[in-house]
Amino acid sequence: MADFEGLSAGTWNLDAIHSNIGFRVRHMMVSKVNGNFTGAEGTIVVDENGSAKINATIDASTINTNNGQRDEHIRSSDFFHTAEYPTIEFTSTEIKSSGEDAEVTGDLTIHGNTRPVTLRGSFFGVNSGSGNDVAGFGAEGKISRKEFGIDLEMPLEGGGTVIGDQITIILDIEAVKA
Repeated sequence: MADFEGLSAGTWNLDAIHSNIGFRVRHMMVSKVNGNFTGAEGTIVVDENGSAKINATIDASTINTNNGQRDEHIRSSDFFHTAEYPTIEFTSTEIKSSGEDAEVTGDLTIHGNTRPVTLRGSFFGVNSGSGNDVAGFGAEGKISRKEFGIDLEMPLEGGGTVIGDQITIILDIEAVKA
């Protein structure tokens, strides 16, 4: 069975302009901050049997939470330490799909630490109307920032921390056939 039914063999390149690599994290124990990365590249390589392999690299310095001061702090050694760890990387190890539903497991590297993660989502199919074959995907998953060595604690007087440990990854991806 093909990993993504309808995705033809070959290389599919991430269309960074039409994709969103986002995240959400608890802030001050009462709300959530959303952000994304504006610099990413990646491929989905599908073999003749329909098996797919995903590789993606994100420029960690392109983080955007709509607050420049916060973004600079996240780039610092307190968090991503982008001077030493400029990229976030993902390589799939297993893909399971059934119809539109998909589960992608792989190795995620953040801050120099690699951990297995599983993202659940959907494959929306392929459209050729623009003259190019374009495939669409959406996925979400949760990770612990502490498991990736981002363990700064900023306690609040009333309990809890300024930033939650659990990060929700939110992906909306378009890929174009090479």
